[in-house]
Amino acid sequence: MIGLLSRCTLALVVTAGLFISGSGPMASAATAETGRSAKSLAESWTGPLSTRGHYIVDAGGSRFKLKSANWGGAQGSWTGSGDGADPANHHAGEDSFNIPIGLDRVPLAGLLADFHRLGINSVRLPFSNALVHNTVPVPDAAVAANPRLRGRTPLQVYDAVVDALTQDGFAVILNNHTNTARWCCGLDGNERWNTSQSTAQWVDDWAFMAGRYRDNKRVVGADLYNEVRRTILDDPNWGGGDDHDWFTAAQQAADRIQTQADPDLLIVIEGINWTGIPVDGLPHGRPTLTPARTLSHTLLRSGKLVYSAHFYGFTGPNHSGAYGTGETHDARYQDLSRTDLYDVLRQEAFFVTDEGQHYTAPLWISEFGTGATETEPKARAWFANFTDYLATNDADFGYWPLVGWSGPAGQGDDYALLRYDTAGHRSGVLDGTDWRAAGWQNLLNSPSRTGPIAVPTRWNMLDLDHADAVRSLRIAALGDWDPGARKGACPDGQRLIALAHTGGRGLCTHTGTGDLRAAGEGHTVVRDERYVTRGDWANGYTKLECPAGQFLTGYAVRGAALSSALCVPARTPLGATGRTVWFDRGDNRPAGSAGGEFAYGSYKGQCAEGEYAAGIAYTARVGSSSTPDALLCRAL
Repeated sequence: MIGLLSRCTLALVVTAGLFISGSGPMASAATAETGRSAKSLAESWTGPLSTRGHYIVDAGGSRFKLKSANWGGAQGSWTGSGDGADPANHHAGEDSFNIPIGLDRVPLAGLLADFHRLGINSVRLPFSNALVHNTVPVPDAAVAANPRLRGRTPLQVYDAVVDALTQDGFAVILNNHTNTARWCCGLDGNERWNTSQSTAQWVDDWAFMAGRYRDNKRVVGADLYNEVRRTILDDPNWGGGDDHDWFTAAQQAADRIQTQADPDLLIVIEGINWTGIPVDGLPHGRPTLTPARTLSHTLLRSGKLVYSAHFYGFTGPNHSGAYGTGETHDARYQDLSRTDLYDVLRQEAFFVTDEGQHYTAPLWISEFGTGATETEPKARAWFANFTDYLATNDADFGYWPLVGWSGPAGQGDDYALLRYDTAGHRSGVLDGTDWRAAGWQNLLNSPSRTGPIAVPTRWNMLDLDHADAVRSLRIAALGDWDPGARKGACPDGQRLIALAHTGGRGLCTHTGTGDLRAAGEGHTVVRDERYVTRGDWANGYTKLECPAGQFLTGYAVRGAALSSALCVPARTPLGATGRTVWFDRGDNRPAGSAGGEFAYGSYKGQCAEGEYAAGIAYTARVGSSSTPDALLCRAL
């Protein structure tokens, strides 16, 4: 009865617009109710957030599970054709006015009260790059239910929404959804981060947006770009080294955010949503996060990477989601059996939650959803199976969308959890008749890991495929320690423990030691054998050995050839006894290969977890490319 009374009271208050003035007995009652809910959420966690293994944790090291929804609108809703002022036909059923949807219909406090009732703790808040630069105030009609926002630009309205959400205790993840203020997705000019703008401009905009909320520690994440996909002519790639390389672009934006804008933010990187032409017989598909198995991101500030993926029943592993033109005979996710669906989810995304791998990270399913009026049995079964999988795997999630219009046929968003008509009346999963409520409650109420999360061993890969991979802030501050060479250096707190024979890949960890490096900026660039004083551990090979008391933290290559080794002093005495680990003719790694496949297709050598790497050997003899052939591994 209390819940029913609260909903009725809220409807009256919203209709009367009393949330704006905060006056009257009904406004006081509603404010008190939602205030207790907001206070409870606000007191339950402290920002900033970071990661430990595949969990997100708050500032105290306790699990913070993202129970999110997407409050769309600021990314734009125009379909790209027709009259931009005609919401029924040219705005995907809604005119968002390029601000979060619903501010024309419901006071902001009323919207937040409903968000609390939903049980979410976080909001993915999309924006377009166009919003960043738009200086034209929104029309009064766009904020009719929130008159205090009149005269503000879309970015200023976005600011007000961020402020309101975070004051109420919600975590906010900024999401660059589109370049232009246009409804996503398809061939719309927003396929890549740089389809309608340069990568440099995109990175600049991220630095601006991340820095804008730097002092608000409930703004917790930067979701770098939404559903990277093919243009008419070109596919995005993961590590190709060209202008379509999403792996590298994401790394560039992350570096800029972490060094110049807000080092506390989680960096959220979504997989590739689509490559190829959706025509039977031609290559096409949805890579999602599969490339991260062999090429994962290593951030300058560890413990901030989150991987992300989207799943909808009407799309599929090789299905674009189209009906009619552009449709192929591939299976949609909703066509798969429960077992096959779960296998695909594991292969495409959930593998990143495996502990002890170079790609280990929290996985956030930042978009999924279905329609309130959906009647197709397969679609309903998919939603039940999918939410079961999320619940069973204790997954972080974000439903799309949170807010939508309801109205005449052709208007509104049937997928929205909460829908509001022009009078501000609400319908959706809170009202008892929405079939999706069972799946939603399953997500909210399923058993979940809580409390403190121990700091696990971290493994990170270095790739010198196309450029430097200096992932240490301390080493980066030293300047160019091998001019003209491609350089790799482990993140601060980690040491080099493995190398590939070809390809320039390396593996870093802090296992067994924590941060082994001594205070200060001491380091040694080794280019010859002057520090080899304890015997010939690689007879006939050139040996780049660290001075006594130092360990390997980096290396450099010129072309394929090893150029130098980078050593730094240890904070504690190091063992002097060791062994030679050869990997010029095959893999030579410990059983179980902790850290995972960091150089697919190449021979690899790896020291044991109780060892440190003290040297690298190579040969320049005829027929050799002077690539790494052996590691000197010594006991810690």
